[in-house]
Amino acid sequence: MTTKLFDRIATMLKADAHGVIESLEERSLLLKQCVREAEIELNRKRARLEVVRDEAKRLREALTRTEEERRSLDEDVTLALAGGKEELARFAARRLLGQQRAADALRAQLAERADEETALAERVDAQQAQFESLRTRVRAELAQRSEAYEPGAWIPEPIVADEEVELELLRRRQAHLGEGGR
Repeated sequence: MTTKLFDRIATMLKADAHGVIESLEERSLLLKQCVREAEIELNRKRARLEVVRDEAKRLREALTRTEEERRSLDEDVTLALAGGKEELARFAARRLLGQQRAADALRAQLAERADEETALAERVDAQQAQFESLRTRVRAELAQRSEAYEPGAWIPEPIVADEEVELELLRRRQAHLGEGGR
């Protein structure tokens, strides 16, 4: 009794496994999944490009503020030296040198972002063209498959559980006994 139960379970698992494998091997599903994954990756790169552009904008704004502060400190140094205030000129010069270094660092970061933006934009443009080509080829393949479908072509039989078969036979037996008993 237990071996028959295990045999039936094994048979059911094999049938389900074959069905899963067939669905995995379905070419149209694979093609559609490939297009979806390509689109997701392209959107991820577009999002990264927007982040880089936003960072560059933030850096430009910071550089503008730093340059304004540097100009103001430069005027303070000039004014303090003209007024003979050495200590005040030294203090302003120290801050001026700090602002100049900060501006240089911001310019370097801005140059890095510009290089990264250029490379990413080129990659996104190239991949966008590849994606459009892929999507066109997949649509053509799917259209060709739907045209090639013939009404008499083999369609895989749906999987029916043994329990469903047993219930159907039981119903038919009861219906047959009901008809014969009249």
